[in-house]
Amino acid sequence: MPEQTTTPSAATSGVGPRRASSATGAVDADHRDAGRVDPESASERRLRRRRRLTGRGAIMVYALLGTLIVCSLTVPRFASVQTTGFLLLDAIPILMIAMPMALVIITGEIDLSVASTAGLTSAAMGVLWAAGWGIPEIFVVCVLIGVACGALNGMLVTTVGLPSLAVTIGTLALYRGLALVVIGDNAVADFPPALTSFFTSKIGATGIPTAMIGVAVIVVFFGVLLHLSSFGRTLPAIGFSREAASFVGVHVGRAKFWMFVSTGVVSALVGIYWTLRYSSARSDNATGIELAVIAAVLLGGVSIFGGRGSIPGVVAGVLVISSVSYALRLGGISDVVLNVVTGLLLVGSVVTPSLIAVIGAKRRARRSAREVLAASETAAA
Repeated sequence: MPEQTTTPSAATSGVGPRRASSATGAVDADHRDAGRVDPESASERRLRRRRRLTGRGAIMVYALLGTLIVCSLTVPRFASVQTTGFLLLDAIPILMIAMPMALVIITGEIDLSVASTAGLTSAAMGVLWAAGWGIPEIFVVCVLIGVACGALNGMLVTTVGLPSLAVTIGTLALYRGLALVVIGDNAVADFPPALTSFFTSKIGATGIPTAMIGVAVIVVFFGVLLHLSSFGRTLPAIGFSREAASFVGVHVGRAKFWMFVSTGVVSALVGIYWTLRYSSARSDNATGIELAVIAAVLLGGVSIFGGRGSIPGVVAGVLVISSVSYALRLGGISDVVLNVVTGLLLVGSVVTPSLIAVIGAKRRARRSAREVLAASETAAA
């Protein structure tokens, strides 16, 4: 009887004492493992932290800090409240469009029609104001124009299947031509002075434009969308491989379509900002800023081939280009030289990652060859 009471589970289940003890040991081991940190997951977390500190986006943040320090020490009047205000006012259009543009390029596409969409919005805004429309109604119509422009790009790319480069080159000319048709060579410049004052006003004595509050909302929105939402996490997968993303259930066409719509909407907002900041609605407003936008996005770490990028890196890229441009302007450098600098930054941001990848591949190949040679010599010995 005592023996039966000491091992009741073994007796009733037909499991021997040795097997019962081993099962109990396995359960205890499971409890010990449950309380222990998985070494693989810990190493992955360390790798992620290291990438945050040494990745392309982090490098651009360090580059921005270095650029600001160098410009402050070498360029007269750069380190001032007035410079902060004018620099950010010039950077706002590029920073706004760079947010959706980054997501479009991460998916492996591109949108070159953003400046023309802003120009068309500005032209429509001038005509509607001259016709006696109210500002709220004009804002709604301008946003709808942006939605229509982005939706046309998205439909031609995702539904018809045309390459985005060809589509947006065509719509770049189309939207700019429509802007010229809408307003002609005229300019509307009698917008309410209160609106112009608001878009050029500063927050207290900081020199930071009041409009940066709205820009910060846009940056946070796209940052959360890309880095913290399930939808945003599918975008790099689309850029890496459209077929693989479709295979795992990602609606590739739908995602790309809405990305083009987002560039159209934000470009329309830039058209509104541009018109009210300069108090002038013209068909050629915002001409050429697509080059600066793409240069900033690529400089900020977004791969031109898609599949990689971060919003903090893009923000730093925009501010680096804006800081360099404004510093050169303070130094009396002409706009032609500024265009050359922007072009060099664009070429460098495309070529440098490719060169780094090629050099890394060659180093890995040499390392593998040495390991194979060493293994063969050891086997021969």
